[in-house]
Amino acid sequence: MIQIRNLIKHFDDVEALRNVSFEVEEGELFGVIGPDGAGKTTLFRIVISLLLADSGSVSLWGLDPVKDYREIRKMVGYMPGRFSLYEDLSIEENLEFFASVFGTSIEENYHLIKEIYQQIEPYKTRPAGKLSGGMKQKLALSCALIHKPKLLVLDEPTTGVDAVSRSEFWEMLKRLKSYGITILVSTPYMDEASLCDRVALMQDGRILDVATPKEIVKGFEGKLFGVGGADMYRLISDCRSFEGVASVFPFGEQLHVTFQGGGDESGALMAYLQQQNHSGLSISPIIPNIEDRFMALMSQKQ
Repeated sequence: MIQIRNLIKHFDDVEALRNVSFEVEEGELFGVIGPDGAGKTTLFRIVISLLLADSGSVSLWGLDPVKDYREIRKMVGYMPGRFSLYEDLSIEENLEFFASVFGTSIEENYHLIKEIYQQIEPYKTRPAGKLSGGMKQKLALSCALIHKPKLLVLDEPTTGVDAVSRSEFWEMLKRLKSYGITILVSTPYMDEASLCDRVALMQDGRILDVATPKEIVKGFEGKLFGVGGADMYRLISDCRSFEGVASVFPFGEQLHVTFQGGGDESGALMAYLQQQNHSGLSISPIIPNIEDRFMALMSQKQ
């Protein structure tokens, strides 16, 4: 189990972490979800003993990352957001190097990385610097797993890779759970939150909520409406100028709109937009998703 209590971290005048607390259960796939600058990387670096907090505490299976950093680093596999392997070494050479650092071998734990590594093994002599984004991702994960860590920490592992590689990566994480590995992963992509057992929504160094994806969505208060039209830019402006509207956020080809008090003023909004000479208008109730809940929580904090 990972226990994080009241973490605070400043960088000069910037408060990167503001009293952050949550727990991760053993064998859990736990996601920290939030935009760039939310504090995810700072949090992860403190958890795995690469950075000191100003105050607060972290416990990993009873170990303190400050006092017991040597033991912590043996039990953790870390994949940072930026590709950090040796680009002039080949795929195989990188993997051999990290295996030797932890006193193991590729053969000893090959069963753990087999499904991942087999996808890049045909190119094992290729320098890491000449790999595609998806292949770099698979190599970095293989190197993070080669010593069979108890905890796998992944900092925005799917940023910058294509949708197919993102999907494949999350399938790999689900399979890794079967080996009893606890996984702590961060992502700015709200759609990936639903793939976790539980998530912490994070913004401006604060934890907004911690729950299962379904529980987070259930916390959305009031009714949500999808609004469409031909001129989306003007539609956003006019919706926000309507007195009864509480929030307006663009989501793909629609706007997600809520009304004051969580009620339904869709008929009045439709009439108002028609008066503004909008064409192709549509307004209908929709089911909120995690991103809707996240935006609502951000608005409450502000």
